[in-house]
Amino acid sequence: MFGRKKEAPAAQNVVDQQAAEAAARGTVTGKGAPTPKRSAQEAARKRPLVPEDRKASKAAERTAVTEQRLKMRQAMDSGDEKFLPVRDKGPQKRFTRDFVDARFSLGEYLMFGALLFVVISLLVPASSQQMIYVLGAFWVMFLAVFVDVFILSRKLKKRLSEKFGDVERGTVWYGCMRSLQFRRLRLPKPQVARGQFPA
Repeated sequence: MFGRKKEAPAAQNVVDQQAAEAAARGTVTGKGAPTPKRSAQEAARKRPLVPEDRKASKAAERTAVTEQRLKMRQAMDSGDEKFLPVRDKGPQKRFTRDFVDARFSLGEYLMFGALLFVVISLLVPASSQQMIYVLGAFWVMFLAVFVDVFILSRKLKKRLSEKFGDVERGTVWYGCMRSLQFRRLRLPKPQVARGQFPA
C-alpha cells in the first residue's frame, strides 16, 4: 500500500510556535494594546474652533506672516528658490530670468517712451505738424519693441528646448513680460550681468 501520510501539525501547535518565535524576536503579535474608548478618541480629535487666547493667537499669526513676507522679500533680492512665489519657482523660470537679464531689450524703455509721449502731447497742440512726427516716432518705437520681443520669444523657446527638452507652459510669456520691465525694477532682481548668458 501507499504508506500513511504524515499527520499535519495541529493548528494550535502552529499558533503557539509563531507566538514563541515572535516573543524571541521581541515583537508583539496582534494589536499589543487595548482598543481606546470612543469617547477618548473623540476627545483627542477635538480642537477648539476659536483659540482660548485670541490676542496671543493673532499676534503669533501676524508674526508668522511678517516672517514669511520678509523671507520672500529677501528671496526676491537673492533669488533663493525656497521662498520665491510659485510663479517664479523652477529651473526653467530661473533660466528664463537669467537669459532675459543677460540681453539688452528695447522693451525696458517702452514705459519711458510712453511717458515722454504723454508729456509732449500735453505741450504740443494736437493739430500741429509736430504732433504727427511725435505720434509716428511713438509707433515706430512700439513696432521695434514688438519685433524685439518676438525675436526674444523664438530664441528663448529654442534655448529652453535644447536645455530642458519640454518647455513648461507660460515660461516664454514669463520671459517676454520680464523683458518689458526696466532692469532695475525687475523682481526677482537680476542675478547675472549683461552679456552673461546662462549655459
